[in-house]
Amino acid sequence: MPSTLEQINRDFANNPQALIEWAFSQGERPICTTNFRPFEAVILHMVTQVRPDIPIVWMDSGYNTEATYQFADALIQRLNLNIVSFLPKRTRAHREALEGPMPGIDDPRHDAFTQEVKLEPFERALREMKPDVWFTALRAEDTPERAKMQVVSRNSDGLLKVAPLLQWTAKDMYYYLEAHDLPNNFDYFDPTKVEEKRECGLHLQH
Repeated sequence: MPSTLEQINRDFANNPQALIEWAFSQGERPICTTNFRPFEAVILHMVTQVRPDIPIVWMDSGYNTEATYQFADALIQRLNLNIVSFLPKRTRAHREALEGPMPGIDDPRHDAFTQEVKLEPFERALREMKPDVWFTALRAEDTPERAKMQVVSRNSDGLLKVAPLLQWTAKDMYYYLEAHDLPNNFDYFDPTKVEEKRECGLHLQH
């Protein structure tokens, strides 16, 4: 079994299932994050095939589409997901009553909005759950920043970040969904990114 992260990245870059099995052996408190965006059923199916009870952490901003909430509910039931939701400290109704609709990405208030509805809930999840292994569905073709990332990395806090699907294309994802008869959701909107190829900051900070 390869021992260094460099070896892991070389040997397992194109073998998601083997990478997932290896990663589970590296810690005692794994989590998998999700936002129920397109193709998200792939990572959720893969990790729960190995460990059905892994905590699935969802930072629910309150700004998801109706279709995304319906998809999430259906997938939670279909895969019997151990879902753990982290919500902003204010509801969407509370925030909008005081500050109005979601600010656009050119609005100087957008950074504070992103911090409130996504980054703070995720940082709270890390503090409360204290994971040592973090599975994510990041893919290199998503954004230029993600194209530079490694399949496996370790942050300054020692958290092992694992992106088994980093090298997969949308076509790979589609074929996996078809092979396992899994649902998909394309009616998705991330208020902290807005534009498809834009980062919200979560994966750049962690």
